[in-house]
Amino acid sequence: MATGTIKMMCPNLRCKAVLGVPTEARGRTVRCRNCGCNIKIPKNKPVAKPVETDTADAPPPTTV
Repeated sequence: MATGTIKMMCPNLRCKAVLGVPTEARGRTVRCRNCGCNIKIPKNKPVAKPVETDTADAPPPTTV
């Protein structure tokens, strides 16, 4: 796994500190140094699913 940092914001509404968490912390719980809030680091990077379009109802493409 590549070493690096994950930038995230503390979920505490009164804190909102920007945290730099090492990538090795994925799947673990860390503590914000500013307010002491426990934060669960996601295991995997969220990936957006591609939007599938239904081409059966689409009109045929026009050529000029």
